[in-house]
Amino acid sequence: MTASIVIAALYKFVPLEDLETLRGKLLDICRNKQLGGTLIIAGEGINGTVAGSRGGIDALLEYLRSLPGCADLEHKESFAGEMPFYRMKVRIKPEIVTMGVPGTDPTKIVGTYVEPEDWNALVSEPDVAIIDTRNDYEVGIGTFEGAINPETGAFREFPDWFRDQKQLHGKKKFAMFCTGGIRCEKATAYLRGLGFDEVYHLKGGILKYLERMPEEESLWRGECFVFDQRTAVKHGLDVGSYELCYACRMPISAEDKASDLYQPGVSCPKCHDMLTDEQKKRFADRHKQVALAHKRGEQHVGARQEKKTVATFGGGKERA
Repeated sequence: MTASIVIAALYKFVPLEDLETLRGKLLDICRNKQLGGTLIIAGEGINGTVAGSRGGIDALLEYLRSLPGCADLEHKESFAGEMPFYRMKVRIKPEIVTMGVPGTDPTKIVGTYVEPEDWNALVSEPDVAIIDTRNDYEVGIGTFEGAINPETGAFREFPDWFRDQKQLHGKKKFAMFCTGGIRCEKATAYLRGLGFDEVYHLKGGILKYLERMPEEESLWRGECFVFDQRTAVKHGLDVGSYELCYACRMPISAEDKASDLYQPGVSCPKCHDMLTDEQKKRFADRHKQVALAHKRGEQHVGARQEKKTVATFGGGKERA
């Protein structure tokens, strides 16, 4: 299958005003160019992942970079053979990545950016605390060698977690990372606000590292969870081996799928015991209808539902 769909992950911390008008303009561009995905805008900036044709993605990026303060907006690209999103959403929220700590502003104070090529040297230093700022279900399928897992269910839990880690507060250096860079950028701003000076974060996040670093030189172990229908990527941003459980939205491995508790479209070992019989029957009926529609070459409405969060056992998903 030809990888003709461009997937662009982007974010920028920048003051934005008149969000309703901006939302309308973004929706117009994305719909006219037949893009899919989600963009989140707030007074502090923009964040999201969109997919579509080369021309459509370029048109959106051109408009975004025309906004005040956004000329240097960076994005990360990968490619797919089919559209990974089923619709386009532009949402207005209080924060583009929810931490819930007023005054945490990466445009005023932030950690030091580290290029992917320099990351290995930094995290190999003996006095560095390497912190994965992603959620536990993401860390579970891959992370950097030696990284600390805060075991959070949502990014808003990170500040409380760090405050409780008294053994880390004496560390001289902190190296932080996340999927695309946005969460670790805000996390470094938070630590700098607490008075820690030597705080570093991986520029472009794990995705840029996997794109640039040769696998034989990599300190990454496993795969990287992504917020679209690819589920996970590996070195070179090739599609990984994981799929999503349509019930709990957790990534599932080949081992999970071999379990007696796995039922396609219904449950996996992580959620099987948490679902009611009624839920399992509903999911099974829906999955059957999706499969029949697929055989007929049709797109069943239930297929879209199977891509959404049906239950929230793992906490809300947050973008890179």
